[in-house]
Amino acid sequence: MTTRVDLSKLTLMDALDLASLIEVEACKRYELFASQIGHRDPTDAAAFFRSMAINEKKHGDQLAERRRALFGDAPAKVKLEDVFEIEAPDVGSAAWDMSTLKALKVALSSEQKAYDFYDEALPGVTQPDVRALFVELRDEEAEHIEMVEALIDKSPPEAAIDLHDADVN
Repeated sequence: MTTRVDLSKLTLMDALDLASLIEVEACKRYELFASQIGHRDPTDAAAFFRSMAINEKKHGDQLAERRRALFGDAPAKVKLEDVFEIEAPDVGSAAWDMSTLKALKVALSSEQKAYDFYDEALPGVTQPDVRALFVELRDEEAEHIEMVEALIDKSPPEAAIDLHDADVN
């Protein structure tokens, strides 16, 4: 998880742009995974990845709207290419035959990465409004971690079956 942005020099506008782009990257990765895996049933890994893409898009849209409300159409300095796998699942995480439980664990790892990013950035952030935003985003990621952990805990035993294992039976 990396960014080419100097976090110590972020303005609130830049921080909102960065946070929004982190969500955009995660959304795009989940959409990619869902399309690569292909949909088989309403509870499969692809369906879960699609739901994660929807959630990431919603959060990114909320951040972008907040940015627009504060700063209008001022041009962004932070670009998507400045963000790499801060919250997006690792590029090689998906497999065509992965179980729903494995997909949940991929999402859990991604939410943890995002939490760690904001938490580890805080000591270097000096702008009070940026610091407050990063605390807010870190705390939201903690809620997302709890949400995914709850989904894992509630998963039925068949959620752990990889497709290639199911085909053997």
